Amino acid sequence: MTSTTCLSPNRVWPIRRALGLAAGLTLATAVAPAAAETPWFPMKVYDASSGTPKPAEYTPLPKAEKPYRLCVLFPHMKDSFWVAVAYGIVKQAEAMNVNMNLYEAGGYENLPKQLSQFDDCMASGPDAIIVGAISGAGLSKKFEEAKAKGVPVVGVTNPLPPNALPAANYVDFVAMGEVTGAGLLAQTKPGDKLNIVTFPGPAGSGWAESFNEGFKKAVAKNPNAKILAEKFGDSGVAVQLQLIQDALQAYPGMNVIWGTAPTAEAAIGAVAEAGRSDLKIVSSYENQAMLDALNRGDILAFATQYPVGEGAVAIDQAVRLIEKKPVMSLVQPIAAVIDKTTVPKLQMDLVLAPASWTPVYSVKAK
Repeated sequence: MTSTTCLSPNRVWPIRRALGLAAGLTLATAVAPAAAETPWFPMKVYDASSGTPKPAEYTPLPKAEKPYRLCVLFPHMKDSFWVAVAYGIVKQAEAMNVNMNLYEAGGYENLPKQLSQFDDCMASGPDAIIVGAISGAGLSKKFEEAKAKGVPVVGVTNPLPPNALPAANYVDFVAMGEVTGAGLLAQTKPGDKLNIVTFPGPAGSGWAESFNEGFKKAVAKNPNAKILAEKFGDSGVAVQLQLIQDALQAYPGMNVIWGTAPTAEAAIGAVAEAGRSDLKIVSSYENQAMLDALNRGDILAFATQYPVGEGAVAIDQAVRLIEKKPVMSLVQPIAAVIDKTTVPKLQMDLVLAPASWTPVYSVKAK
């Protein structure tokens, strides 16, 4: 048994504000089922430990040998994507009976804050650290410091330089970009021209560039597809909205918007305001707003990397490292494109936290 500590009021409101953008729009079919309804494991993944991804199934240990202390670092908790990763972390920490404290930096522009939080984690004497890195390269010295002190570090969700850590789990972001490009082409009539502006996310994050690379690789297969521009920026709705409004002015021939989930969220209103019902919107990843938007017909498709599963796997990887047990050093979820034809088959409890779940930052083992 474990107990959880809820967010303090000053941490709750930014999350609620972000999630509130979709408030009142959620359809009954978009509510994620409780974890108990559909087993998370074994989870189908790729084991990329050898450098060559191979199909595999991931099953965690039943329980940790001791109530270890884990410190978790996130880039932010501004949207339901990272809330989903947190849900996986919290539930797996409870299941394995370990202590967990989670800290978020407030955004991808806040690398100095994440570096400081890493120092705080180290000072607290953790048995392991789990990090969703704002920048893998930017954190490389911290990784070395942890290694020198014998503290294992696990990377979760965001990409890292090869062999940067003893264990990590994140999707092949190029492949994930590709599935969204393929999804767009699958719903394009022969001969239709695609004039695309991409909004990949924060420059320097690694995942944004890789998403963009994969998407461009896929759409290049259609000679009628043209990338008009690439607009990088923080993955917050306000920043993305400004980028979209600028693009609507600069590229009147644009008829496809592809980008982050907050990009798509912002685009729905901007496109409606501009009277551009001809514009197609595709999201490079998932959150609750994307599922709602897909069900309403406001977006064409989105991709998923099963973030709840990523969070859960990270806890198990950390425990395995602490206990010096066999561990997949690089776990890659299998990316999938979700549209109206595939959403009924989606294992939702690996994608989003239940709508009733209130995010927490601390788990105390018993």
